[in-house]
Amino acid sequence: MSNDLKLSAIGQIALVVRDIDEATAFYRDKLGVPFLFSAPPKLTFFDLAGIRLMLAEPENPDETIRIGNNSTLYFNVGDINHAFEVLRQRDVTVEDEPHLIATLGAVELWMAFFRDPDGNLIGLMSEVPVRS
Repeated sequence: MSNDLKLSAIGQIALVVRDIDEATAFYRDKLGVPFLFSAPPKLTFFDLAGIRLMLAEPENPDETIRIGNNSTLYFNVGDINHAFEVLRQRDVTVEDEPHLIATLGAVELWMAFFRDPDGNLIGLMSEVPVRS
């Protein structure tokens, strides 16, 4: 048996949330992430273009969730300004408006940030062609 191991594609991302119903409504209704299914005890799954996002309440009710200390999710969008305005209209908590991060050759990388109901940071990112 070989000792070689090469991890590649991510299959699933898990986020711990305080209230599964509130978090499910946020990701499904405000962000428009395609809902897959719910499972006992308190798990909800979404489809991020082939990668599953699992939301789960803590297994131990005494477990404390550290607000904003989970990993950041970054969503690719075609028009960052439009996506940002739609989320703002849906009363999503804005952290940072669309702004230029870097020019990468023929494209500019733009990002904006907001928070989910548990304070987890979520980013929008868009690669915009550089105007000549």
